[in-house]
Amino acid sequence: MTLPVYDVLRELVGAVADRLGPVSAPLGMVLGSGLGGLVDHLQDAKRIALADLPHLAPSTVPGHAGQLVTGRWQGRDVIVLAGRVHRYEGHDFSQVVLPVRLLSALGCSTLIVTNAAGAAHTGMQPGDLMLISDHINLTGGSPLTGPNDDRLGPRFPDMTAAYDPELLVLAEQVAQKQAIRVHRGVYVGLAGPSYETPAEIRMLARLGGDAVGMSTVAEVIAARHMGVRVLGLSCITNLGAGLGTELLDHAHVGAVATEATDRMTRLLAGVVADLPAWPERVPLF
Repeated sequence: MTLPVYDVLRELVGAVADRLGPVSAPLGMVLGSGLGGLVDHLQDAKRIALADLPHLAPSTVPGHAGQLVTGRWQGRDVIVLAGRVHRYEGHDFSQVVLPVRLLSALGCSTLIVTNAAGAAHTGMQPGDLMLISDHINLTGGSPLTGPNDDRLGPRFPDMTAAYDPELLVLAEQVAQKQAIRVHRGVYVGLAGPSYETPAEIRMLARLGGDAVGMSTVAEVIAARHMGVRVLGLSCITNLGAGLGTELLDHAHVGAVATEATDRMTRLLAGVVADLPAWPERVPLF
């Protein structure tokens, strides 16, 4: 991007309005590998390919549709990113987080991020769901590197509560009501695209990691930079290298995530229905 991010966002908001009409919603969602089926539950859905919007890169990863979808769910206006781009696809972090910044610019004050992740220990098994309580950034970078634009957020954003404690408790309460087993744990973000070695998985567990993946961390940093509350949810799709006998394979990861979509959808539907009535965020433009 050659333009300042603020100006890029202004152009993006205008492009979304040109294609879908005026768009604003207090709730945004990012759907990870194999989890895009959730958008089928939206009412009055309107879709646009991210690649059809200026400045946004298309996703090249199977299981990521690369769409922006607007609609209503559980009586609330929502904007959903069905799929994401990753740093390992050849993008810098400013490009990776641009869709999340767009959601914030469109008025999203709460963001739900989902991903497919590997377990760093055997306390979780494929198909389990994990609410992200914190993360460890081992990606080797940050989307905030470079000059800061105070119109977007502070130079040094606080990450003490990167994942909103109130949303975590709400999600656990919904899971209990619906008899959906969930874990609470720390997500470790790595650059990828190779899966981790057994030695790396042992290291991550000793560092306090519970699940590992190649996304989410940069998006959450950018969201918190812009003052957005975050709820994170991982679908555990595999045991990390050395913890099981199967070789790691992206097709298998996507299949396990797809199988868990129904439980994840029911959990998130309950969370969305019970979200507190926080003050709505004024769209950036």
